[in-house]
Amino acid sequence: MCIEHERIHLETSSVLIRQHALEYVKPHPAWPACQTSGEAPQNQLVDIPDGVVRLGKQKSAPTYGWDNEYGRHEAGIAAFQVSRYLVSNREYLDFVEDGGYATATYWEAEGLAWKTYSKAFHPTFWVRQADVWHLRLMTEIVLMPWDWPVEINFHEASAFCNWKKAVTGQSVRLPTEDEWYRLYDFCKLTEIESGQPAKANIQLDYYASSCPVTEFCHGELFDVVGNVWQWTQTPIYPYAGFEVHPLYDDFTTPTFDGRHNLLKGGSWISCGNEALHSARYAFRRHFFQHAGFRYVVAEAGTAVAASNYETDRLLSEYAEFHYGDEYFGVANFPKALAGIAISAMDGKPARRALDLGCATGRATFELARHFEHVTGIDFSARFVGVGAQMAEQGVLRYTRTEEGRLVSYQTRRLADLGLDATRHKVDFFQGDACNLKPLFGGYDLILAANLIDRLYSPAQFLGSVHERLNMGGILLIASPYTWLEEHTKSAEWVGGFKKNAENYTTLDGLKEQLGLHFRLLKAPLDVPFVIRETKRKFQHSVSEVTLWERIA
Repeated sequence: MCIEHERIHLETSSVLIRQHALEYVKPHPAWPACQTSGEAPQNQLVDIPDGVVRLGKQKSAPTYGWDNEYGRHEAGIAAFQVSRYLVSNREYLDFVEDGGYATATYWEAEGLAWKTYSKAFHPTFWVRQADVWHLRLMTEIVLMPWDWPVEINFHEASAFCNWKKAVTGQSVRLPTEDEWYRLYDFCKLTEIESGQPAKANIQLDYYASSCPVTEFCHGELFDVVGNVWQWTQTPIYPYAGFEVHPLYDDFTTPTFDGRHNLLKGGSWISCGNEALHSARYAFRRHFFQHAGFRYVVAEAGTAVAASNYETDRLLSEYAEFHYGDEYFGVANFPKALAGIAISAMDGKPARRALDLGCATGRATFELARHFEHVTGIDFSARFVGVGAQMAEQGVLRYTRTEEGRLVSYQTRRLADLGLDATRHKVDFFQGDACNLKPLFGGYDLILAANLIDRLYSPAQFLGSVHERLNMGGILLIASPYTWLEEHTKSAEWVGGFKKNAENYTTLDGLKEQLGLHFRLLKAPLDVPFVIRETKRKFQHSVSEVTLWERIA
């Protein structure tokens, strides 16, 4: 790990040196730049047939890997076309001279903000001297080698693709990480042989700079690996089965934010792990590396995989409460409630169910084991967003507080909970239980878990909930009856106070308010639940569960 980390420093330092004032650096004979340059080639598109990529480093692999390389990922890749060469300085010049930096429509919002802030009108390493273009290398400025790859950031590469799309009418974009691996397989490339010069401009085997894009042929393409890193469309994400390395837990996880895009292939100075086929490095899109790009033409869109770890403490606690570990022998609460509800439906229709106050949605998915369709509604749009993400992507990642500022990184998958088949049977909405829209009706079951003592007007909810249930439908109410003024004014409490000098419980209030339209099916049940706050602090509560059948 230490050796590979120093190799990263080697490359990063060379980029910083390249951006340093020239007066403070000087060439060294041990670091010779390429001296070859000629006419840039006319780029062409090469057809890449469809195929499958299977990725993920094995723990038994003999070479070192960073945590993001391990796990499992498989994807089918539709046929596409790709540029034979990396985009050269000459090819990129057409974009510059056509006003590419001055045309806002070619730039995504983030890229436009960077361009405006940096006042960029051409690549950072291009230098204009006496109306002639030159190129800044690591320690010197040379006359522009037009047939070398252009070196830019992600925003510039993406803007070029948008420009080329506008000019040609073709669906031009950057490749995905999966498509880059398809190129690797298509060209029948293998790992660099140890002790042998690479068949690519990589690991300082040839130059301390880039070289012509025509120098290293890889089958029908050039520079699939080496010369410069290649930007991809793909923000880095964890493969299935990803585990944070316990000795370096913040190497990768800070980049799982949707703002760090993967670069593939390595550059002329990439060594060790960086030069491996399995390497997965990602940088902020405005950063500079020795990085360029090639482009693809493809109709297929590019899906963005879930990558970020939820860090909001309350959301993380509820993610753990719904999808995480069980503690002190207490069963998962949303799953337990769903089981009780499903048992109560014996012989009844099971078309539609409503999980009202669904929080992050576990019970919604559990109910969908039995019902044809389940809707989850919560007042918190952020909670609902977690459930919607689970439904769309089947995976949820969050940080779990251990103590103080120390956290662990958790990944939960519907498939691991036996719930993946329910994803197409659920949907999620933000809504107010006391004032739901008319479309939310016609249900065979309504589950209201730990809800009524958090409503501003529980009586309003209880007085109208029957309108949303089919006749004979079941209402399940679960609550620890934690009545607090901060949630519900005391005048609105259903119970938990003296009435006519006698104790008046919430169950008494429920019977009174629901009695006109419901009958209580059985005696209340006590169902415990545990919410984990930290490794050594938990909330242990007991919710009372009542089942009500609509009779009128």
